[in-house]
Amino acid sequence: MRAPLLAALAAAALLATAPARAAPDNFDQVERGRYLVTLGDCVACHMSTSGNHQGSQGFVGGRPIETPFGNIVTPNITPDRATGIGTWSADSFYRAMHEGIRPNGARLYPAFPYNYFTRMPREDTDAIFAYLNTLEPVSNAVDRNSLPFPLNIRASMLAWNALFFEPGEFRPDPNRSAEWNRGAYLVEGPGHCGACHTPKNLAGADRDSRRFAGGPLQGWFATNLTGDERTGLGAWSADEIVEYLQKGRNARSAASGPMAEVVEYSTSAMTEPDLRAIAAYLKAPPTAAPVAPARTALAADNPQMRTGEAIYVDRCGACHTRSGEGVARMFPRLAGSQVVQQEGSETLLRVVLQGVRAAYSPHAPTSPAMPAFGWRLNDDETAAVTTYIRNAWGNAAPPVSAADAARMRDTLRDRP
Repeated sequence: MRAPLLAALAAAALLATAPARAAPDNFDQVERGRYLVTLGDCVACHMSTSGNHQGSQGFVGGRPIETPFGNIVTPNITPDRATGIGTWSADSFYRAMHEGIRPNGARLYPAFPYNYFTRMPREDTDAIFAYLNTLEPVSNAVDRNSLPFPLNIRASMLAWNALFFEPGEFRPDPNRSAEWNRGAYLVEGPGHCGACHTPKNLAGADRDSRRFAGGPLQGWFATNLTGDERTGLGAWSADEIVEYLQKGRNARSAASGPMAEVVEYSTSAMTEPDLRAIAAYLKAPPTAAPVAPARTALAADNPQMRTGEAIYVDRCGACHTRSGEGVARMFPRLAGSQVVQQEGSETLLRVVLQGVRAAYSPHAPTSPAMPAFGWRLNDDETAAVTTYIRNAWGNAAPPVSAADAARMRDTLRDRP
């Protein structure tokens, strides 16, 4: 009798200390939630400050999210009862996702994109909640009040919501295909693409009249996703969009900066039908895109262009080629590049000064990198070569000044 009793006690002890697991009757819901967490790229914001995103460490919070108003620190969303969401109900989780309100009534800032997550149906938020509750609880207290006065008064979000937020679940367009509607849901809901790619007004809300037109973001310039031929996705095929999201690169471009995280933690793990749905939606948006300003390239004999050309031939041409065509899927094409022709020069300046490593994905495990040239080029030279790249080979974009280069250099001092 004693041996079976000891075995039973040992099994009970193991069950009491083991991480929570999905019960058989909600396995499908948990797996659905796991995939929805991938669609929402939750790890990119909620991962450990160490960069560890494995298991529960992908959800312990503490990572500062840079906004124009100051840094906002992400919360712990593991099921820890003291510092996470262990005491939350499915109802309170749904309310946070749909209305931006915590269980204690505190208002959330839209750095947590509830203005996009509100489009998710209850079954999807319940699935996410079910998945999060299978994680091992991790105690990680986070200081959520990081904004200066008076921005730290969360009640002010009442006015913001009244002006800029309309809650409501996604409603499919009966005149569009099932694939298009799926893409619309992914882009406008869990994917929250406009949170980065739509310019913001002074209050930090989306400028709907400039939807997906791109704008400054955390020291980068989020690219235009409209159908504009020069700065947007107008020249991209659906297959090229799918390849970029799946692999982090295609024959035209390579993902870097915040977009590299999107690829690594989210889009590279999406199903191909979902990626094709996103491409279908982006190629046929529901409303006409804002017209990008017409641009005329600087003349080749412009003094800044001539200086920039000499620097490019000496420093850049070996990889990107003299004609700016690059090497497909290895060194990005600069001729006709959407990225280098954006209205803002932030991304190009940052890459030249600081260097960059392209996104990694299981579909393309080799992650090419570009070295930094900030130590070698002064501000005038940096401005000249970036201006040349933005206006050579048929490109056309505003010139870059030495003051622009100096500002970016200052910005990068605190961004290793």
